[in-house]
Amino acid sequence: MLPRNRGWLDTITSIPALIVGSVLMILIAAGPMQHMDLLLARRWLYHIEPDLLWFAQNVLDRVAGQAVCLPILIVVAVVLARRRGSWRPIQVAVLAELAFLLGVGVLKLIFARPVTYSRDPNFFDGGYLDMGAKGISFPSGHASEAVLIYGTVVYLITHYSSASPRLLRLLRWGVVVISVNSVVVSFLLGWHWASDLLGGLMIGGLYLRIITQWDERMRARKGIEASRAG
Repeated sequence: MLPRNRGWLDTITSIPALIVGSVLMILIAAGPMQHMDLLLARRWLYHIEPDLLWFAQNVLDRVAGQAVCLPILIVVAVVLARRRGSWRPIQVAVLAELAFLLGVGVLKLIFARPVTYSRDPNFFDGGYLDMGAKGISFPSGHASEAVLIYGTVVYLITHYSSASPRLLRLLRWGVVVISVNSVVVSFLLGWHWASDLLGGLMIGGLYLRIITQWDERMRARKGIEASRAG
């Protein structure tokens, strides 16, 4: 990003801004957007191009799933930890995974929103005990993972490796592509309400920002202590 673009980007991705955005997204999904969710909730790909169903379900959708993104996060964290002789990359990776499992997972359980097949977009009408995974659709786990887990991978490479600016730029765009892919595929398959996907992006971004800001402060504090000791 050019320096002149960093100001507004940092503002809209700050923790306060993401908290406000996430709360507003929850409120909109719980009420005003439900009619739109019902209109948009269709298995679009079944009508547009059924031949792509297998590829969308078994390849594109799984890119943001735990089976793919978690091993990538683990490998990157372990390799960077060994190269830097520090546990910090592993700590950041653990926090990111906990944020997904506990942070996103708890929200899913609390809001208890049924999946699109139920044709009921109301919060608290589903639930894991009553419907299993089909009763906890908000926020979207895949959308959250795309931003949170892959965003953490790029953050670690950015701050704990000597990767070139060009490579880092490509990796950041890769997170954007993966996030868009997750949203579009889930939407076309009809697996999530539109507000589930938007909420997942917002909440995943919030957790990512909290973790990276914490790590930046810890690294800055360590640098200050090292300079004083020297």
